[in-house]
Amino acid sequence: MGSSDLSGGVWKRRSLAPSQLAKRKAGDEDEEEEEEDWQPPASRKRQKAAGETESGECYRSPFRKPLAQLTNRPHCLDSSQHEAFIRSILSKPFKVPIPNYKGPLGLRSLGVKRAGLRGPLHDPFEEGALVLYEPPVLSAHEQLKMDKDKAPVHVVVDPVLSRVLRPHQREGVKFLWDCVTSRRIPGSHGCIMADEMGLGKTLQCITLMWTLLRQSPDCKPEIEKAVVVSPSSLVRNWYNEVEKWLGGRIQPLAIDGGSKEEIDRKLVGFMNQRGLRVPSPILIISYETFRLHAEVLQRGSVGLVICDEGHRLKNSENQTYQALNSLNTPRRVLISGTPIQNDLLEYFSLVHFVNSGILGTAQEFKRHFEMPILKGRDADASEAERHKGEERLKELISIVNRCLIRRTSDILSKYLPVKIEQVVCCRLTPLQAELYKNFLKQAKPVEELKEGKISVSSLSSITSLKKLCNHPALIYDKCVEEEEGFMGALGLFPSGYSTKSVEPQLSGKMLVLDYILAVTKSTSNDKVVLVSNYTQTLDLFEKLCRNRRYLYVRLDGTMSIKKRAKIVERFNSPSSPEFIFMLSSKAGGCGLNLIGANRLVMFDPDWNPANDEQAMARVWRDGQKKLCYIYRLLSTGTIEEKIFQRQTHKKALSSCVVDEEQDVERHFSLGELKELFTLNETTTSDTHDKIKCRRCVNGHQVRAPPDGSDCTSDLSQWHHCADKRGLQDSVLKAAWDAAVTFTFYHHSHEEQRGIP
Repeated sequence: MGSSDLSGGVWKRRSLAPSQLAKRKAGDEDEEEEEEDWQPPASRKRQKAAGETESGECYRSPFRKPLAQLTNRPHCLDSSQHEAFIRSILSKPFKVPIPNYKGPLGLRSLGVKRAGLRGPLHDPFEEGALVLYEPPVLSAHEQLKMDKDKAPVHVVVDPVLSRVLRPHQREGVKFLWDCVTSRRIPGSHGCIMADEMGLGKTLQCITLMWTLLRQSPDCKPEIEKAVVVSPSSLVRNWYNEVEKWLGGRIQPLAIDGGSKEEIDRKLVGFMNQRGLRVPSPILIISYETFRLHAEVLQRGSVGLVICDEGHRLKNSENQTYQALNSLNTPRRVLISGTPIQNDLLEYFSLVHFVNSGILGTAQEFKRHFEMPILKGRDADASEAERHKGEERLKELISIVNRCLIRRTSDILSKYLPVKIEQVVCCRLTPLQAELYKNFLKQAKPVEELKEGKISVSSLSSITSLKKLCNHPALIYDKCVEEEEGFMGALGLFPSGYSTKSVEPQLSGKMLVLDYILAVTKSTSNDKVVLVSNYTQTLDLFEKLCRNRRYLYVRLDGTMSIKKRAKIVERFNSPSSPEFIFMLSSKAGGCGLNLIGANRLVMFDPDWNPANDEQAMARVWRDGQKKLCYIYRLLSTGTIEEKIFQRQTHKKALSSCVVDEEQDVERHFSLGELKELFTLNETTTSDTHDKIKCRRCVNGHQVRAPPDGSDCTSDLSQWHHCADKRGLQDSVLKAAWDAAVTFTFYHHSHEEQRGIP
């Protein structure tokens, strides 16, 4: 506050502070005493006021108000006037001082619910938007009656993810969302993602999790937390995939090691998270760690659980299955490219885990579905049994298809280069043949099987014969110790033989492998993946590589999880010098991406076709740029062909139930599958003889069966070739020219792509 006066034609403002007023009062008294003595001169003229001319006229603006003296006394208002004044101030909306600003007007305060209609998190009408849920269309009358705070909204996949999803992946995400939100099967919230390897199951599940964690038709997150359970070798891979596709928008918690106390502390912290914005809403954990710490995770609830490589849950009696089944979560997604591995009862366990009760109990399933279907699939089944089996199969498919989605790798042929799979039947060397026949004479495993007995010695005999087919060096120690079946066999080995060095010429398959590697190394820059079920065979591979001076890396069960990821990344680099990647199918066949190589050799078959399929899918995956060759080596006329035939029987069953192929041939009777311990030295391929292939005339491949019908069986799509005219692979052609005796079958995705 202050006052003003005119002194000498200039306005001066004076302070009204009490201290200044006191000083000014004392000064004014002195000035008055001086003014009494002072007399102005008579001749002094009055000073002109501001704005006046010499004639006395004033030109001050009529709109300029005279300055009024300010006081520190507030103007008193009654309460009604004061309230009206405050209301007039608060009624004026805030305006953003930016020209042409059209953004939000700042009406929403922190912690205050937004007024007006609810809206989706992402624009459902944007080009390429993936809409998982669309609210029902309401009439104008229904819109007036509806509570605006309860109106459902669109559920739209984050554009960051929808832009990278392929058409089959968009379909898969929609299917998964419908299942876990109980829209496909009322009251059930589970499903099985059974796509074959390489179709992007991980990306589809990440999209599902991110959508459920952020939105729902009720305009709030559907779930708070999700748990991903995977094999230990894939925990870090899941973490990297989440980081890759979501770009730091979320921070998952990956547990792949540590002390029990440390893991328990992390799990307790994860389970105690609450609210709409959980700091770490995704837990990635291995099956083994989950089983050991299940008690901590069962104390609370989880919105969603995803089980990668879910065929591990095929046995409902094991501890891992029981631990996961007791987890408090209604939404369950099981990922498995091979849901049927051995029998239908294992298939039932998987379906029962995700949607309990839709197939009844295990006994009801076995009586109503399994027995009629298997009887109808047998080659010796009657017409009535076949008809009943087909009816029950259709019924089973109609139920399961409501919660199972299955796409084959044929889809990848649109995005990936051609893949040629070749089954190479290699004759035994004379040493292998003699050892094989001596073993069958001494061990006599056939008699036990004919009596219906499967003893420990029978299982040991199977292992011994499989190792003998790989290389005689693998059973050399048994020959030295003269174990059952190998007594007197030491004299059959060449004089001076030692296991310290590998001798490829003593094994038919090793001889073919040696030629394949040599021709590949000398004629191309391709890399090769070698896969075996036995670490002893990997040891032989190492010896061979050292002899030939091939650079290699090896992955088996002894390698730590962190080191696995590093060597895979290094091998896939185009600049890496490694030529060979040795892989144990038991340790790392699932989930690895080895696109740095485009040739894969499956050196020995496994009883479970899923293990072989998983291992062979390592190179033909997203990111592969080169033509792929898969070599499956079998010893002609031996137990390996019987194993391959059994795989075919299981895959035919899987094709019927999962792939819905109606005309899969009945290849072998169950009696024929007992003929394990025989050696057929007169055939070029025992498997080809038994499938009665209709594509071959006098041992030569033809494009279609001679009777004009279609070949729809799994194995009859393999083309038999008794000379090298059908060889498309330059590597095998070179091996043939080198007088390596083998017969081969091949199946190419060229025909599926329309390439002649």
